[in-house]
Amino acid sequence: MSLPELIDVLHQGERVVGVYLLDTPEGPALFDCGPTSTLANLRAGLAERGLATADLRHVLLSHIHLDHAGAAGSLVRENPRVQVHVSEVGAPHLVDPRRLERSARRLYGESFDDLWGELAPVPAQNVRVVGDRVVGLDAFPTPGHASHHVSYLDDAGTLYAGDAVGVRIVPGRHILPVSPPPDVDLEGWHRTLQEIERRDPERLALIHFGLVDDPADHLARMRTALDLWAERVRDGMAEEEFVAAARRDLEETEQDEAPYYERAGPFWQSYAGLRRYWDKRLAVAAARA
Repeated sequence: MSLPELIDVLHQGERVVGVYLLDTPEGPALFDCGPTSTLANLRAGLAERGLATADLRHVLLSHIHLDHAGAAGSLVRENPRVQVHVSEVGAPHLVDPRRLERSARRLYGESFDDLWGELAPVPAQNVRVVGDRVVGLDAFPTPGHASHHVSYLDDAGTLYAGDAVGVRIVPGRHILPVSPPPDVDLEGWHRTLQEIERRDPERLALIHFGLVDDPADHLARMRTALDLWAERVRDGMAEEEFVAAARRDLEETEQDEAPYYERAGPFWQSYAGLRRYWDKRLAVAAARA
């Protein structure tokens, strides 16, 4: 399989959300599809490559967060032949996204529609639960960022990582272990990083943003960044302090790319996800005492 083509869907500007166009044995496929608010930009990116949404045969989803999967239902409405591949946990939320939308509207408030656009349902007959192989790629669970996260590995060594290995705006080197609510799992995330290392990919395809050609170094630094953020919240750092510290770390290593990082992974969301994780741990410990 050849290297994938990255299409910038221009969410909140350039180099924030990209999706990957894959040439598979079963026809053109996308890895993640972005939100409906950027569907016109996706169409334009496909057209530049001589394709239209009607030519797509598959959408491989990493998880159902709106920046990755929000346009899936709209794509199927335009092209009813598209098969949408997603984890078993994520599948029901594609078929009936009302609960997902309610939760997201609480989080984003009045900015929801501008950020994400319509969250259309995917007909059940178009949804495929991910197994071990999908259109010639290995598929495997990669929980941590989200419990239902999956990643894909092609025979050229490209790991389609979604958010499993954090946010890194290439050519920048800083990594954000973006960890929004509701189901961050630190233990599961460390197991995911170990599993990716075991598979020894040649490169990482990041939705946020670009191809990473130093996966071993990236994974080691991702692990360090994740532990740092987790410890800050566990040790009682307040949201304002956490955001300031994360921004300071970013600006110490990145200058030109720093604004793109915060659009892709707002720091307050990661604080909320990690705070929820530690609060749940404390509640479980108290119940057992």
